[in-house]
Amino acid sequence: MPDPTEIAVISSVLPATLTFLFQRLDRLLTSRRAEPETDVDVPAGMVGTLQLPLEPSEDVLQARRGELELLREALADYADGTVPVRPSDHKLLRNMARTRGALEDIYRQHLTFEGEDRPASGPFVHQTVKTVTGEATGMDSDVIAGNSRVIQNVDTVEAGGKLIGMRGQRITRQ
Repeated sequence: MPDPTEIAVISSVLPATLTFLFQRLDRLLTSRRAEPETDVDVPAGMVGTLQLPLEPSEDVLQARRGELELLREALADYADGTVPVRPSDHKLLRNMARTRGALEDIYRQHLTFEGEDRPASGPFVHQTVKTVTGEATGMDSDVIAGNSRVIQNVDTVEAGGKLIGMRGQRITRQ
């Protein structure tokens, strides 16, 4: 029986979801990984709006590189059609869920699909800070669009300190 994260990818768009995840994974493991990815084919079953271009966090990418290589190997036969993509394939679903988790961490964006009870696709920041003495900002950009989300866990903001969730010239839903 799949766990809740695995159920998340069971839908009529499973092959398209696999293609989307595998393409991101494959790109991150090539020499093009540092280039912003502007031309992204988003599967029809994705909920929310990705913030484009997709730009990986190089530190997180390097820390998870070994895991990504194993996931690419585990999903390659499905992605190239050698092994059929079936919602009943628990190994496939587990590896897709792991891939999605790694990609969300690397791109700092949720990747949510139809039927899931989780935040919509889009950028997120989760900060955990003991004490703010100066300024801490979750998200700072000229334009923040789509389903952006900031979670800040802070114990103390000292006198003169400033905690900002989002700062932008324009903040829009789309």
